Amino acid sequence: MIHPLAQELNDALAGSVAGALLSDLGKRIFFPRGIIAQGAEAKKLGTVANATVGMTVVDKKPAMLDAVQRLAPELSSAEMVAYAPTAGVPELREAWKATLFDKNPSLAGKSFSLPVVVPGLTAGISYLADLFVDETKPLLVANPSWDNYALIVESRRGAELHRFSLFKDGGFNIPAFERAVAQEAERGSVRVLLNFPQNPSGYSPTNAEAEQILAVIRAQAERGTKLLVWCDDAYFGLDYEKDIYPQSLFAQLCDMHENVLAVKIDGPTKEDFVWGFRCGFLTFGGKGLTEAQYDALVKKMMGLIRSSVSCSSSVPQAMLLRAFKDPQIEAQKKALRDVLERRYRLVRAFLDSHSSNVLTALPFNSGYFMSFDTGSVHAETLRTFLLRENGIGTISIDERTLRVAFSSVDENDIERVYAAIYASAESLAR
Repeated sequence: MIHPLAQELNDALAGSVAGALLSDLGKRIFFPRGIIAQGAEAKKLGTVANATVGMTVVDKKPAMLDAVQRLAPELSSAEMVAYAPTAGVPELREAWKATLFDKNPSLAGKSFSLPVVVPGLTAGISYLADLFVDETKPLLVANPSWDNYALIVESRRGAELHRFSLFKDGGFNIPAFERAVAQEAERGSVRVLLNFPQNPSGYSPTNAEAEQILAVIRAQAERGTKLLVWCDDAYFGLDYEKDIYPQSLFAQLCDMHENVLAVKIDGPTKEDFVWGFRCGFLTFGGKGLTEAQYDALVKKMMGLIRSSVSCSSSVPQAMLLRAFKDPQIEAQKKALRDVLERRYRLVRAFLDSHSSNVLTALPFNSGYFMSFDTGSVHAETLRTFLLRENGIGTISIDERTLRVAFSSVDENDIERVYAAIYASAESLAR
């Protein structure tokens, strides 16, 4: 049974690519006109008293313990302990949208939704799966890929996760991607997630590869296929080579074709080095979508947020909004990006000067990670050996993929860590 408010949103999306791609839950979800909506209205018009919200208010301000206030004296009680709006603090949403234009010049003059604040990028991906993925609607991802995609899609949503081989001849495997998209299209629609810089490989497409990826999607859209493209941009901007496509693919996808709905999943978690803030953004873009249709998508997303965590934490949003106004923030971010690039260069130099009969480094040029194909040695066996015998932690992604986060290895430890990885793999292969 579809709730009347859900049907109202479905009617707003009718005839659009977004409406056609909704999952079973996506069709059912809505943002209720209950406590939150009524409270928002009272916040604007309740000049005498606002008796809608479950907070303790003193002198019309949220009450706060002195023990809490001392921890962040510059923040007001509203910033520290009050509930944030379901879709996020409006000023922060506007500020993040402004940064998208700065980071992606191709977005100039294009229409897309106001970003929605979600409690971390993982939650954003999970909400998108709720909205667009179900038992009859699989998601296509690269192989190898982040293990959480499988947990979200297969275990939570009971859907299929389809994979295409990510690499061929040292770069992005365009033929495999094209074949996989065509196979998905035989079902009538395509849902594909593209993650750059990629986790676990640390790879981003070159300029030429990006154009080829976009061409594959455009060609399928022109054949009449409806496509949903998720751009997981968690590590956006962390590029270490010259020929990497410098923008998010979202910048081209958001107005590519009426049959393409693009979603950008990003946030300050990695870009602004605030991992534990658990603050991310979801942004929708599609050619021909109206403001009313963007509003319907945002309201469905708000329904998912309301029915799970109610709203994202206020404190990270307040701190980020203040930090974004600091004139030194870009210089500070560059300093940390430079740290990551130096570590990348040291890893690259080690790989260029050492050989292994067991390990093959997967292509990498960006982000936080690089990975090895472990050949005849099971990746989990190598991981546990490194941990127990050398005190070195790594991640086994699958049977043949070992991920190494050079982002968390100090420069003076890189030689030692990688030498141990090579020696351990050789020892286990004997």
